[in-house]
Amino acid sequence: MTQNSYDVAVIGGGAAGLNAALILGQTRRSVVVFDNGAPRNAAAAHMNGFLSRDGMNPAELLTVGRGEVRKFGGEFHDGTVVSVDRDGARFSIELADGARISVRKILVATGLTDRLPEELRGFGERWGQDVLHCPYCHGYSVRDQPLGVIGKSAEFAMHQALMIRQWSDDVVLFLHRIAELSAEDREKLAARDISIVEGEVSGPVIEGDRLVGVRLADGTTVARSAIFVGGAITMDPNDSILRAFGAERAANMMGEFVVADNMGATSVPGVWAAGNVVDPSAQVIMAAAAGAKAGAAINMALTTDDLEDALARR
Repeated sequence: MTQNSYDVAVIGGGAAGLNAALILGQTRRSVVVFDNGAPRNAAAAHMNGFLSRDGMNPAELLTVGRGEVRKFGGEFHDGTVVSVDRDGARFSIELADGARISVRKILVATGLTDRLPEELRGFGERWGQDVLHCPYCHGYSVRDQPLGVIGKSAEFAMHQALMIRQWSDDVVLFLHRIAELSAEDREKLAARDISIVEGEVSGPVIEGDRLVGVRLADGTTVARSAIFVGGAITMDPNDSILRAFGAERAANMMGEFVVADNMGATSVPGVWAAGNVVDPSAQVIMAAAAGAKAGAAINMALTTDDLEDALARR
């Protein structure tokens, strides 16, 4: 950082944060991006569904994005934000190294952390390879293979199993610890030729650095080439900064998340949020778009503040 005062601090340097910083730089706002270098998709070798960037390594996208932000004066600090406090009409940000900076507006784009339940932690070593969570991110790469779905609720398990069927005609739903599946749900699965495996899952079967099956608690093994666990994981938003401000939250099928409007504004004046920290289902291109919208909204808010200040000085 070259100064201790900026128009905007972007906390989180993924697709959402970088696109917001790009927009803000192009509107000639001073912006600093804080990033701890731990993106949600770090284990993925490629990303899908991003027009003109389909198949690109996510790390490469971030490298390119940083370069573009720097072209317009954006600055970066590869460190952790410890706290954010309101300081009059501004915000004071404390960093892990003890430094403090002052900013007018804040965008939180800190993403989320995917957590497997304790009994399924063994699948973690294959995360992003053949243990997957997002059909739109990984479905095509495992098309026509024997696939499995593990969920912790009937609602999410059904949602993902029926969706995964689009990529393969050999799909198995592992009920694991789902206590009961209704007759109606079983009929839906049968109609789509999706098999049901009763019993608790104990772990993956790995041979030659690849997943070859799922082992049940009774020792039975079911051959599978890839497993979708989006319905089994807990998606924990990295939203401690937003929670500290008392930002409004709401629950959905994927968990409880801070509420942001269509332009990323939260219930906290001067604070916006974009990307997976408020939208767990957002793919990279969606997060980038949300960041762009938030960047434009923040610039508009600053424009309004500048006008009010100018009028007050007359």
